[in-house]
Amino acid sequence: MKKSGEGSSLTLSVDERYKNWKSLIPVLYDWFANHNLVWPSLSCRFLRDASFDVRGVLLTDGSMPNTLIIVNCEVVKPRVAAAEHISEFNEEARSPFVKKYKTLIHPGEVNRIRELPQNNNIVATHTDSPDVLIWDLEAQPNRHPVIGASESIPDVILTGHTENATEFALAMSPAEPFVISGRRDNNVVLWSIQDAITSLGLGKSGGSSFARKESLRLGPRGVFEGHDAAVEDVQFCPSSVLEFCSVGDDSCLILWDARSGNAPIVKVEKAHDDDLHCVDWNTHDTNLILTGSADNTVRIFDRRNLTAGGVGSPIYKFEGHNAPILSIQWCPDIASVFASGAEDGFLNIWDYDKVGNDKETTRAKARPAPPGLFFQHGGHRDKIVDFHWNPAEPWTIASISDDVASTGGGGTLQIWRISDLIYRPEEEVIAELTKFKEHLTKCGPSEASKSSD
Repeated sequence: MKKSGEGSSLTLSVDERYKNWKSLIPVLYDWFANHNLVWPSLSCRFLRDASFDVRGVLLTDGSMPNTLIIVNCEVVKPRVAAAEHISEFNEEARSPFVKKYKTLIHPGEVNRIRELPQNNNIVATHTDSPDVLIWDLEAQPNRHPVIGASESIPDVILTGHTENATEFALAMSPAEPFVISGRRDNNVVLWSIQDAITSLGLGKSGGSSFARKESLRLGPRGVFEGHDAAVEDVQFCPSSVLEFCSVGDDSCLILWDARSGNAPIVKVEKAHDDDLHCVDWNTHDTNLILTGSADNTVRIFDRRNLTAGGVGSPIYKFEGHNAPILSIQWCPDIASVFASGAEDGFLNIWDYDKVGNDKETTRAKARPAPPGLFFQHGGHRDKIVDFHWNPAEPWTIASISDDVASTGGGGTLQIWRISDLIYRPEEEVIAELTKFKEHLTKCGPSEASKSSD
């Protein structure tokens, strides 16, 4: 099947491409929700906590305060939503499945948010100041975002950077409560927030009586110098809080180990042919690292064989976008699957195991799809600035775009799950469709009439 946006996407206008994609929703998706945003947002995350599932961060133009928005989101179970229903939405309206839960008035711009895997009530926000802010979402009071309203007070302020930033490098460790950040000062900074969590009682239920007058300020555990330009993204090794990696505008991919000091362990000086914007570390196989770049490619590196003479030696280079890659993430459920979002408005889902597969090579001759690409989400009209796989609902993604340049609007949050007929083994799908066809053949007009009654 030819997926939305494949082949002819380069020759179609944005409106034509979007119209074609929308007509395919009943075929491509098992669930889809579209939520229009008044102002652009630069980050969205699923949360595992039962009280709220999706968080969006909205940036304003100064006429309203910058806000951190928590929303409840109803994600319909697989094979429940009617195909006709999910394709009938007003792209200029807000989705009834996305409802505001709480608002925080954020000090300055919000460039990125990351949740603490051990407790999703605790999040970090990457601001346009040198600081990283830590918030206890459940304990923070709900605020009304009106002009002149006082700012919410963060629980902890992490200090250590020396420059303001518009870069988005921020990560929290899945192993322990550690945070890393990168900025325009070319440094990677590491903090442990365990003592702050313990002393302030962060993340505990029933924290609605929050009345903090000032924030706890916390200095770094280490400052790591090795980049020659701004650090664009950082990521922890899934199995260690002391091992992490970073990428930047110097085209470098650097691996660090805090146990070995503040210098790089490995520095790939030319991992891509342009600036690197994003990086992710595989949770199933900690040897595999993904990078995305302004050269429009995604590359997979094996940390056991990263470089040859300072030049990156990727396992494979994925070419399917026609604009810079802004975000990448491995699928939490399947080791070989990952997704990439770019300025071309597409979110591509790839399967590394399909690269070089004889069956896939035969299919590729029938349709001009890049190797490894098996799904392309074309629901956004402009650049995809962030997305997140749902850790609790397989094959479910929240993606967000900045639509100011193309439509003059704000942004769009979409929550979607692709049809299982696309990613399940071909033999299973054929067997199911054959069984369904046989059922329809046996069903006579009278029985069909009874069913409709």
